[in-house]
Amino acid sequence: MRTSLTKRRLVSFVMIAVTLCALLSGCHGKRAASEFTMPEDLILDGEYEISFWAKNDTNKNQTMIYDSAIKNFEKLYPNIHVNLRLYTDYGKIYNDVITNIQTMTTPNVCITYPDHIATYRSGSGVVVTLNDLIDNPVYGLGGSAVKFDGPSKGDIIPQYLAECILGEEGDICALPFMRSSEACYVNKTLVEKLGYELPEDMLTWDFVWEVSEAAAATLGSDGVYGINGQKVLIPFIYKSTDNMMIQYLKQKDAGYSDAEGNVYLFNDDTSDFLKEIAGHTATGAFSTFKISGYPSNFVNAGQCVFAIDSTAGSTWVGTDAPLLDISPDRVVKFETAVYPVPQVDPDSPMMISQGPSICLFNKADPGEVVASWLFLQYLLTNDVQIAYSQTEGYVPVTSKARESAEYVDYLSRAGEDNALHYGVKLEATRLVLDHTGDTFVTPVFNGSASLRDAAGALIEEAVKGTRRRKTVDDAFLKKLYQDTGSLYRLDELKNKANTTGDDTSDEPLPAMSIALLVTLAAVWLGILIYMLLDKVRKT
Repeated sequence: MRTSLTKRRLVSFVMIAVTLCALLSGCHGKRAASEFTMPEDLILDGEYEISFWAKNDTNKNQTMIYDSAIKNFEKLYPNIHVNLRLYTDYGKIYNDVITNIQTMTTPNVCITYPDHIATYRSGSGVVVTLNDLIDNPVYGLGGSAVKFDGPSKGDIIPQYLAECILGEEGDICALPFMRSSEACYVNKTLVEKLGYELPEDMLTWDFVWEVSEAAAATLGSDGVYGINGQKVLIPFIYKSTDNMMIQYLKQKDAGYSDAEGNVYLFNDDTSDFLKEIAGHTATGAFSTFKISGYPSNFVNAGQCVFAIDSTAGSTWVGTDAPLLDISPDRVVKFETAVYPVPQVDPDSPMMISQGPSICLFNKADPGEVVASWLFLQYLLTNDVQIAYSQTEGYVPVTSKARESAEYVDYLSRAGEDNALHYGVKLEATRLVLDHTGDTFVTPVFNGSASLRDAAGALIEEAVKGTRRRKTVDDAFLKKLYQDTGSLYRLDELKNKANTTGDDTSDEPLPAMSIALLVTLAAVWLGILIYMLLDKVRKT
């Protein structure tokens, strides 16, 4: 009886040990998902239902373009059905994708940002690497089975494609969908009223700060600014402070990060810039979107001289803007000038390239992946690219669309109306097209989205601190850097190699995992000794 009980206990112990081993193996090494492999002689003759996640604010024209693209695509491929799901911002898409990765219910096609894709790829096989699909002679770009006139690989603007290449192996993990940059929308009327003349091509930081200070200095003892006759004036407002910091550091050839995921954000150039921003905040010459509100609203009301926002936001800026977030009676008549962002060296301009890309998520059925890939390609056709770029200040991502007669005609008709051909919008569009070669992208890795957020947070906190009558000095910045590094977990990125999709099987095991392995080995050794002793007793 005791022998039988002991054996049962041993069996239970072994089962527990095996379970621990299984748990251990699931906590380390590659994920179970396998990389997508293009099948040979694939024929898409089945029925496929794919999900497409995209962003849209309140621009109904963009929704209509998505709906039209789906309808026209399904006419070409009646066996492929596309379900559209719209979001109000990319952050919500990101959060839902991260959640759905855990339950293996990701969308098939997703419009998102490369920084986010890098995080999605932290487990192998989740995001489809597109290299083989792009070059496939049947279903690839320009492939024989593609039923529409899509772009070739060579048609995709190289500067935009570069942002979609992640990891050391040159994996193309997405294709660009739309691109924009930032523009400085200037109330030229106020600048000239202050006695200044705008430069011909480029603004410098020094010029913008000088004019902004001059505008702020017109505040009278009655609380009214002499320059605009109002009690409200914020001469210089920046929408995206992460871009503000990143572009300034790039222009200064200062540290930010590298492709391996090392963080260099906390440097002397950053400190000097934050102190300068704090000084202009103290005089009332500068603020940010997060603190004061949309730059376009202030500039349209005659309460801002320099408003920096995305070129994709150009339809909200100007006296005759087709989209307004303030009541028409608050709009003040003024002449709008559109410039690139302020520069450190106007002879060597640098401006950030931004805009969404499109990625595919892996599925068990390779036919479903290829069906999704065909729809992704369709979003890069001239019909979709040109129509979408006409809604706001985006530009197409292919030379095929840019060089088409339809797009050239569209650009040539700037100012004909205040809708499709709104002058400020087309000026902003021209700005991006003319400076494609001056644009840059930041390194993308697992954690780069957090670093970007941290860059903007530094400016926001410096502005907030100044408004709370704190002094932004070395002591303030030391604590700010420590708090920011901790909040955004930047310490985990420093001197850490890019882990985007990398194999982690060579990394050392955690101490607990080692302990479990040692325990498991001891269990098996004990079982072996017991069996040998039992055999000796019986003989």
